[in-house]
Amino acid sequence: MSDIQFNKIALIGIGLIGSSIARAIKEKHLAKEVAISTRSTLTLQRAQELELGTFYTESALECVSDADLVIVSVPVGASGAVAAEIAAGLKPGAILTDVGSTKSSVINQMLPHVPAGVHPVAGTEHSGPDAGFASLFEGRWCILTPIAGTPEGEIMRLRHFWETLGSRVDTMDAEHHDKVLAIVSHLPHIIAYNIVGTAEDLETVTESEVIKYSASGFRDFTRLAASDPVMWRDVCLHNKDAILEMLARFSEDLAYLQRAIRWGEGDKLFDLFTRTRAIRRSIVEAGQDTAEPDFGRHAKQ
Repeated sequence: MSDIQFNKIALIGIGLIGSSIARAIKEKHLAKEVAISTRSTLTLQRAQELELGTFYTESALECVSDADLVIVSVPVGASGAVAAEIAAGLKPGAILTDVGSTKSSVINQMLPHVPAGVHPVAGTEHSGPDAGFASLFEGRWCILTPIAGTPEGEIMRLRHFWETLGSRVDTMDAEHHDKVLAIVSHLPHIIAYNIVGTAEDLETVTESEVIKYSASGFRDFTRLAASDPVMWRDVCLHNKDAILEMLARFSEDLAYLQRAIRWGEGDKLFDLFTRTRAIRRSIVEAGQDTAEPDFGRHAKQ
């Protein structure tokens, strides 16, 4: 059993990440009170049925009252509106953090509304309260991007909180964070959306064939392409510069690959595939995925 770290934690948004945080807080006894807020009456009722918190409200302002730690789990495009709504209710000394996958935009949206004495420390990256599970963060990375002047003690409190949830914690500036996430998360999702969209548009391949034969690589792209469209729309709009830079690099590399295939340059293809295979092995060795056949999936009996 862990020691209580905060008297009250406020969770704004209760989807996959928010509900997983709530479950982990409850399991590890990290707070005396957990207030939950979401605009959806049905979602809030479901969170209460699941007993994810101790207090439930549709008002984000009411939710953050007297909270020591406020965690915002909403699409990044809504960050500014949420900050404006809760600003008057944030108590001096509170830590304000978020779980969006873009940081520069979120900080720029929220910072003008944050009152003096509140410490913003941007945090880590299926929907609905039923989707969450307490072990979601175990062995996964949480990246903190504190703004200049944030007290070191508050950064350490938040680092300890995420480490208690099982995360491995790193710190970097917001701009660098956005470039890292653009290549490891945002670009793969954009490519997946595009590939699945291309398959849907093909007139010479029927939809039934796409579904029937999707046990190959296409199926794994559909997992990414099934992500929340609101969240990914906002990610694209709010990490535009970094994503466009990575898309330009990808386009250049794709043109190189296209030429190698066109001219039968097997040595270039072999070199690329060898290098990318090494990256995959490094990810498995780092514990970020499994080396089991078929990504650990079990065939239907």
